[in-house]
Amino acid sequence: MPARDDILLTIPNVSEGRDAGVIAAIGDAFTSTGARLLDVHSDPDHHRTVYTLAGDTGAVVSALVAGARACRRQIDLRSDRGSHPHVGALDVAPVVFLDDARRGAACAAALVAGEELGRAGVPVFLYGPLADGRTRAQLRRGGLHALRERVAGGEIAPDFGPHQLDPRSGATLVAARAPLVAFNIELAAPATLADAQSIAARIRETGPEGLSGVRALGLELPARGNLAQVSTNVEDHRATPLADVVAAVARHAAVSACELVGLAPAAAFEDFPADIPVHHRRTVEDALSS
Repeated sequence: MPARDDILLTIPNVSEGRDAGVIAAIGDAFTSTGARLLDVHSDPDHHRTVYTLAGDTGAVVSALVAGARACRRQIDLRSDRGSHPHVGALDVAPVVFLDDARRGAACAAALVAGEELGRAGVPVFLYGPLADGRTRAQLRRGGLHALRERVAGGEIAPDFGPHQLDPRSGATLVAARAPLVAFNIELAAPATLADAQSIAARIRETGPEGLSGVRALGLELPARGNLAQVSTNVEDHRATPLADVVAAVARHAAVSACELVGLAPAAAFEDFPADIPVHHRRTVEDALSS
């Protein structure tokens, strides 16, 4: 697929990161309608898979609807779903514009995707600029159980789709946004979960060290020997390059390695330290041109 002016990305986050057969089946559903699969990243501790897809507006919308149907068939949120916050089987489905010229197309595609997902029986909540700045964190606070209670109590309602949330499949959060970098920093032993949580609280945008546009959680990864990890979303890599995130963490604990979830714009790695390995390092530009 050439890098045309009408190409958008969608980066659905799915609450399944352990069953290879289910992950493959959902991936096949996402690509069944013509979208191109650029990347798949699964994590058994987070119990989450992030797919990166590219296409024009029609391909992006139809991919999300087909993938949502597969998620509802394959995933049961009533079973253990790992350490990552979530409210749905197809948990998050942002439409991503690669430059400002495509912002309007991404907003339109996200709204159409929300409407079509709703018609397919998925409760959809908008976040970001399409929802007057409401954040994913606000919607996911307390998990699916808390969101279902808020809906049942009339505090909040889905923007599209049913107004009852199935405990098996939950809801999907939809937005239009610029590229976001999901980036995890692994702490060297003997750092603990408490250390990771403390560092995350300090460096996130609302913390005392306040890195602009950075959301952060401290997690422990049992599948990797109880490794302590600071898991971040960098919402504006131009304001806060990944090198700055690593430097902020390293002020409090030794960093052993990093991990990129999905793809990142090449500019996000500007001045990144050469001595710190980055697992799964791959850029949007490389994926689109390959």
